Amino acid sequence: MSDVLGRVLVVDDDEVIRQLIAVNLTLEGFEVETAYDGQDCLDRVHDVDPDVITLDVMMPRLDGWETATRLRNDPSTGHIKVVLITARAQEDDRRRAFGIGVDAYLTKPFDPAELIEVVRDLAKGSAG
Repeated sequence: MSDVLGRVLVVDDDEVIRQLIAVNLTLEGFEVETAYDGQDCLDRVHDVDPDVITLDVMMPRLDGWETATRLRNDPSTGHIKVVLITARAQEDDRRRAFGIGVDAYLTKPFDPAELIEVVRDLAKGSAG
């Protein structure tokens, strides 16, 4: 039996934030891969096969809105749990996110403990 809690793909164009999330999740027992924007996420998602994707909204090439939409609309990735992590705290943004079908919405600055709890709960849900 493996001690790995699940596989997470961390997507953020800010290297510091990407590494902060990755380190926290790795220390908690997750296997973590990273991507630097939405297009990189979509290019790698099938190879990584994550249980959960943490996804920034404001990124170059392909933003989090479009990335989440494409993930949800693709039958091969529609089951993956998605956590949007963004500085956009407006209620309209939150409604838009849940309208796309994301599973959780966290605003920056986020509490790493809250992120870990959300990812852990979503990974458990996807495993069983």
